[in-house]
Amino acid sequence: MSLRQLNTEGTTMSDHPSAPAIEAKGLVKTFGDTRALDGIDLLVPAGSVYGLLGPNGAGKTTAVRVLATLTRPDGGSATVFGHDVVREASAVRAKVSMTGQYASVDEDLTGVENLILIGRLLGHRKPAAKARADELLAAFGLTEAADRQVKKYSGGMRRRIDIAASILNTPELLFLDEPTTGLDPRSRNQVWDIIRSVVAHGTTVLLTTQYLDEADRLASRIAVVDHGKVIADGTPGELKSSIGSGTVHVRLRDAATRTKAQEVLARALGAAVEPDADPVSLTARVEGSDFEASTQAARALSELAAAGIVVDDFSLGQPSLDEVFLALTDHPASAELETAR
Repeated sequence: MSLRQLNTEGTTMSDHPSAPAIEAKGLVKTFGDTRALDGIDLLVPAGSVYGLLGPNGAGKTTAVRVLATLTRPDGGSATVFGHDVVREASAVRAKVSMTGQYASVDEDLTGVENLILIGRLLGHRKPAAKARADELLAAFGLTEAADRQVKKYSGGMRRRIDIAASILNTPELLFLDEPTTGLDPRSRNQVWDIIRSVVAHGTTVLLTTQYLDEADRLASRIAVVDHGKVIADGTPGELKSSIGSGTVHVRLRDAATRTKAQEVLARALGAAVEPDADPVSLTARVEGSDFEASTQAARALSELAAAGIVVDDFSLGQPSLDEVFLALTDHPASAELETAR
């Protein structure tokens, strides 16, 4: 998929070139007795994908709405490319675009009609809007569906046309709120390619997602949000290393041996060993240096063999983002994440 045309129209240069894309300090937002944001701090560098992760009700979508000037904060401050989101809301809106969890285009119009309509609303003359629509449809692999009503598009096609509409005038900052929810793996990969290409052309992306592998693959930095606060921030690698040197994953030949294997592993590793959903799998987090973790893992494998337990797969690797999420929030990553308030 070629997206070379993405910045050919509507590109604006920041009038604060040295400013971060987003800088938030102590953001507070309340809804009645609920403190949705409780002093959130964010620093998002320009030209990157920054991920927001958190369990249901953590405050992610509320933070995005404040930063996109859709909701006024009750305390703290935030700037987008140096512009205050309250005092300079119009300047912020000129620099940002937002794609929510559901397609916002008109399903009764065709793909090309939607893009032309949005182009006209943004001030383009009709020939320029049509030319830009054709460029984006081609770039997103939607040319053959251009004259088809959007309600006849697949889920993946709807997400692509929605993102195309969001960047018809190329924004400096694009908010993507769970952009691949409900998509099949192929469609998710297509949207990921679009996000990478948008960033490669200079747009900063703030991404909220319910898929930890999505954040791991796309985001250069991630903030974990819980109860309206940022409880961890860093690169995916930094977050993983913060909870231990490594994780041992064991897959057994026989599910009947799992209880015994759990006892052997706990003794050899000196760590808690947790059964996975898979009835033949076990997981343990190993502390200490990389060398110490490797030594412990080797001893554990040897003791499993001595106990007559057949192992089909044994690995020592960096903790997953899923494990980081659980360790930091006490919520499993498979739990339903936040929807828009």
